[in-house]
Amino acid sequence: MKHSRRIVRCAASLGAFSALVACSASRDPELRASSPLIYIASERSPSDVFRCLEDKLPSPSTSQLGSSSELRVGSDAWVVTLTPSQYGSTVKVQKSASDDGGLSEPEMRFDIARCTV
Repeated sequence: MKHSRRIVRCAASLGAFSALVACSASRDPELRASSPLIYIASERSPSDVFRCLEDKLPSPSTSQLGSSSELRVGSDAWVVTLTPSQYGSTVKVQKSASDDGGLSEPEMRFDIARCTV
C-alpha cells in the first residue's frame, strides 16, 4: 500500500513539473515556422533519443507538446522535436535565424546522428 502511494505522489510531482516546464518554454513563431534543417526517422524510441540528446547537448530545456517532446538548445537557437512513430521516432531539428554562438551546425548534426542510430 505504501509503495502505491509513493508511485502516485511521484506521478503527481512529475505531472506538475512537466506542466511547469511546458509553461515556461518560449514559443518563438519565427523558429517554429522555419523549415527543418534535419528531419529523420529513427528506429530508437523517442525516450531513448531524448535521454541521449540530453546528455550530449549543452543545457537543453525540455517540454512536452502532446505526444511530442521538445529540447531547446541555447537561447532558442535550436529546437529538436521528437515524435513517436510506428517504427520508432521522428526527429525534427530547426535552427533560428539568429545564431547565439553556442552549438554549431556540424556539432548538432553529429549529436543527432549519434543519438538516432
